[in-house]
Amino acid sequence: MIMILILLWALLNLPVALTFDPDDKNAITPLYLIYLKSDYLPCVGVLIHPLWVITAAHCNLPKLQLILGVTKPSNINEEKYIQVVGYEKMIHHPQFSITSIEYNLMLIKLQTHIELNDHVNTVSLPIKPATEDDMCTISTWAYNLCDLYKDPDSLQNVNISVISKVECRRAYKNIRIRDNMLCVGIVPGRRQPCKEVTAAPAVCNGVLQGILTFADGCVLRADVGIYTRIFNYIPWIENTIRNN
Repeated sequence: MIMILILLWALLNLPVALTFDPDDKNAITPLYLIYLKSDYLPCVGVLIHPLWVITAAHCNLPKLQLILGVTKPSNINEEKYIQVVGYEKMIHHPQFSITSIEYNLMLIKLQTHIELNDHVNTVSLPIKPATEDDMCTISTWAYNLCDLYKDPDSLQNVNISVISKVECRRAYKNIRIRDNMLCVGIVPGRRQPCKEVTAAPAVCNGVLQGILTFADGCVLRADVGIYTRIFNYIPWIENTIRNN
């Protein structure tokens, strides 16, 4: 009976588990997605205003460069619609600590307003929180080659649902899952590893609901990721933008 249940679970989740395709050449870059290039490792950012980007606080990296409208960072010279901008300041959440996955948010004020067009646009912030079983799109770049010193060359968009705190604790027994966190993925998790760019956003029903703060595994293969729940930080986001 147990084997039958395991087989049934595998069949139901097979389409999601196989959505990660490192050879996919047809992925479409979400209009809000930003490649944060640095002298260290890259991150993902999200355009929430023509002058503001949100990402994880751990993406406060040296010589950061923001590239919009890019699909394949490893071959950026062939990209037709990119915008490259600098930033004026980075503002991380005042309670963020590098020893914790909580409050892992940062706002980046750009040097100039982004030109919004058919290839670059903002994403909406939530007016209500995401709930269990909401379907979300997780977007980030993955590495085809085992070379962290090379920019990634594969954009991936994976549709996965929000799970409950109880299910999330099954995947992360040693982490306290708090109300300001959002978990997206499939339990049980941990499939084949992959190299993916950190701070992937979770956009649910067209609304930014989370920024990846921690994952033990590969979120592009539907392993459970812990995301900062954006809804809980709307007052901080709005106040920061208003005062800067």
